[in-house]
Amino acid sequence: MDNHTMSKTKASTPVTEDLKEILSHFLIEGSVASVKAYGSGHIHDTYYVQNQSLTLPDYLLQRINHHVFRNVPQLMDNIELVTAHLRKKLAAMPGREPDKEVLTLIPTRQHRSYFEDPAGNFWRLYLLLQGTRSYDLVENTQQAYEGGKAFGLFQALLADMDAHLLHESIPDFHNVEHRLKQFEAALVKDRVGRVKAVQPEIAFVKQRAYEMTALLRLGREGKLPLRITHNDTKFNNVLLDRQDKAQCVIDLDTVMPGFVAYDYGDAIRTTAVTSPEDEENLDRIDIDLGLFRSFTQGFLEETHASLTDAEIASLSPGLTLLPFIMGLRFLTDYIDGDHYYKIHAPDHNLQRARAQFRLVEVLEEKSGLLQSIIQEIYQACQHTDTQKIS
Repeated sequence: MDNHTMSKTKASTPVTEDLKEILSHFLIEGSVASVKAYGSGHIHDTYYVQNQSLTLPDYLLQRINHHVFRNVPQLMDNIELVTAHLRKKLAAMPGREPDKEVLTLIPTRQHRSYFEDPAGNFWRLYLLLQGTRSYDLVENTQQAYEGGKAFGLFQALLADMDAHLLHESIPDFHNVEHRLKQFEAALVKDRVGRVKAVQPEIAFVKQRAYEMTALLRLGREGKLPLRITHNDTKFNNVLLDRQDKAQCVIDLDTVMPGFVAYDYGDAIRTTAVTSPEDEENLDRIDIDLGLFRSFTQGFLEETHASLTDAEIASLSPGLTLLPFIMGLRFLTDYIDGDHYYKIHAPDHNLQRARAQFRLVEVLEEKSGLLQSIIQEIYQACQHTDTQKIS
């Protein structure tokens, strides 16, 4: 489904005085014609800001959710560092267009990347990338390939940047050991008396807990390098151009230190799975091998030269780790009384957990096949490089 397509047209929504006041603190070109609510995001409040002049840029204004991102200055510092690095790298590559391929923050009149209003709300302003679109669901293998190329290029361009320069915008976001501790604490408290009813799910988690910490252990041993990772590699975080070619990776709020397998695993979880993450009929949950192969092809074309052998080997366990973490988080929230995730039915979080755990099982069953596809594509990319050199 087409999530959004933006192009220059006159809008009619009037500008509220409050938003006009906020916008007056940013160094925008021209004057504001209208502001309207934009997108379907659940974290921030986002507004499309249309310019009076059709020849001057439009903007996206966001009120940052400082309850989710509790240190906004650090969050914005991350985004400034990453976008500056991406822009510099692309500028050195013939034929690239950094202004179209990287998000552009509009500074405030005090030359900061965000504005804090008197009520303690934090605001930022991005240049709108005209003529782009995003999709909530991957519709074909070409789109999957473009998604792989987008996130792969993002990784490759940041491979030479020190991950320790970035803050953890959400501490322990993909840290499975931390998530397991939260799970164990929820079991002990059993706030709403649900532990007895979810024994099979608890057994599922405990059976795999040690195995799922393998990447963290490799990292601590120095065998798996810490990278700058996106950490929210849903397909709708890639903007495509009018020809459905990948143009820009967006939603940089969770960009922070991590392992490459996190981005790869979560992308496959949301790109190549045949069912929604809360699928009730567990028999419907499967991996679309065409989408899997296409995403992996695009991803490895861009990253193979910058990844270590250990990172290539980590991609396969990353496939099961990310749905395991999501299922664990859903199950923990269910046991704890549904405080974190919005639910649409009393057992919605349990349904989500079961769907993610079933996906883990499917990926385990097909691990040999999926690993062979990864290796085949990786070796083909290396062979192509050898041919170019010779």
